[in-house]
Amino acid sequence: MAELLSARAARAPEAPAFRFLIDGGEEGPRLSYADLDRGARAVAAALQDVAGPGDRALLLFSPGLSFLPAFFGCQYAGVVPVPLPPPSRADRSAAGWQSLAAIAADCEPRAILTDRTVARFLPGGGIPALAGVPGIVTDDLDPGGGRRWRPPAGDPDGLALLQYTSGSTASPKGVMVTHRNLLHNQATIRAAFGHAGDTVGVCWLPAYHDMGLIGGLLQTVYLGASTALMSPAAVLRDPSRWLRAVSRYRAHTSGGPNFVYDFCARRVTPEQKAGLDLSNWGVAAVGSEPIDPRTLDRFARAFRSCGFRPEAFYPCYGLAEATLLVTGGAKDAAPVVRAGITRPDGGEPRPLPEEIERPLVGCGHAQGGQTVWIVDPESRARLPDGRVGEIWVRGPSVANGYWNRPAETEETFRARLASGDGPYLRTGDLGFIREGELFVTGRIKEVIIVRGRNHYPQDIEATIQAVHPGLRPGYGAAFEVVRDGQPRLVVVQEVDRPCPKLDVARLNGVVRQTVAERHELQVYDLVLLEYGCISKTTSGKIRRHAYRAAYEEGTLRRWEDRTL
Repeated sequence: MAELLSARAARAPEAPAFRFLIDGGEEGPRLSYADLDRGARAVAAALQDVAGPGDRALLLFSPGLSFLPAFFGCQYAGVVPVPLPPPSRADRSAAGWQSLAAIAADCEPRAILTDRTVARFLPGGGIPALAGVPGIVTDDLDPGGGRRWRPPAGDPDGLALLQYTSGSTASPKGVMVTHRNLLHNQATIRAAFGHAGDTVGVCWLPAYHDMGLIGGLLQTVYLGASTALMSPAAVLRDPSRWLRAVSRYRAHTSGGPNFVYDFCARRVTPEQKAGLDLSNWGVAAVGSEPIDPRTLDRFARAFRSCGFRPEAFYPCYGLAEATLLVTGGAKDAAPVVRAGITRPDGGEPRPLPEEIERPLVGCGHAQGGQTVWIVDPESRARLPDGRVGEIWVRGPSVANGYWNRPAETEETFRARLASGDGPYLRTGDLGFIREGELFVTGRIKEVIIVRGRNHYPQDIEATIQAVHPGLRPGYGAAFEVVRDGQPRLVVVQEVDRPCPKLDVARLNGVVRQTVAERHELQVYDLVLLEYGCISKTTSGKIRRHAYRAAYEEGTLRRWEDRTL
């Protein structure tokens, strides 16, 4: 990526690379390719004063353009960047600070790169692993300092970055992404999305998450293209800002998790739609969590009058352990949806496996010459079409393993089929393949097993959220606990805002009856939480394991029994 940026800056120095939209609207600072190259050299020179090739540097930045010279400065210096969400100003016992402390202890950084905003409340000596680690405020560097930069020796199999997983089912682990992995996945994204040098993008996803970093920022530089960046918070406050940016810049590519499309369909008003032109939107990527066909339908109907085409949707599947993209569909083709009954009906063929309780959106086929199999996680035998099992992946985008975790690396990245064929990456995701199309059904660690039958938490959550409009869609967590030696179903669910009158006692009864009829399960406990209490990972996944732990510890603050 360093060589690519240097070449872009030499070939088209004044070409616009990135612009940042202040509060999601007003156009703010810009970076040309020459600007980015100069900034990266200045950061690299400062890094070379305190760190050597292969050392790690934490990247802690607020939304904006400062992250980019810092990331590429690491590439220019041969230092391994570790992009992380900046900790909040809140109590330093909060989860963000705990995660930062754990990651710092794991990767042992030699430097911290940050901006003026974040530098004001960094912990100093409050985190033992960061004691004595020099901080570099990249905003304050002299652009001319890059003249001191010394190019390091390149190694295509050396680490390009440590991408810490978002921790939806476990504590974060550092995925070791090599330069070879990164460049292969960039080429894969370019081919799958039909990108070219004149592609225009809009990206609101965080720079520290693989979708935002690899699919948004680095793909732009790989192409020599141009992208408008936005703060995630600006989009979450008002999703119409995202669509206005797509319209304003005639963007070809932009996307996000399932929830952001649902958010737009529910919250963007007719007045905000006026003047939107989404007809140039060629790739509306959807990924990072189970994709709900109802969401795609709602969004397409809501913005048909703005020129949005359903064929622009691009459902895809990927994960940090495979750099980013693994599967994707045919460009300009409508999403593939498998719907059907979930119970036997006299022996008639069923479009979906019996255990699946909802329509599913296909995530396409393997991209970039990679191999995807469905495997029985116990016997490690390949499964035929239509059978649900674990998704295994092999290909040049599969990363080298987890930093400082040899046993987990061996188990996850060096798996072999019962036949001995391998190695493969075990994704921990469940799915099936039908007619070459991958359908993702859930996570192995989150499946609820009662009386020998598998239940996917998202099915139960969707059933409950449909019971009453006062329950916030997409903000529930169903999980299993053990009581008296038996598995029990617990559901934690947010109350929406604004909320119509809600009789909690009656709601409990309706929820229990509906879940019993639909899923043949008894709800052991329904825990209602205030609006805003359910947190997600940076990719929009519910942290079910965290809510199970909080429930077991008795630390969930229940919404009081009352009528609104």
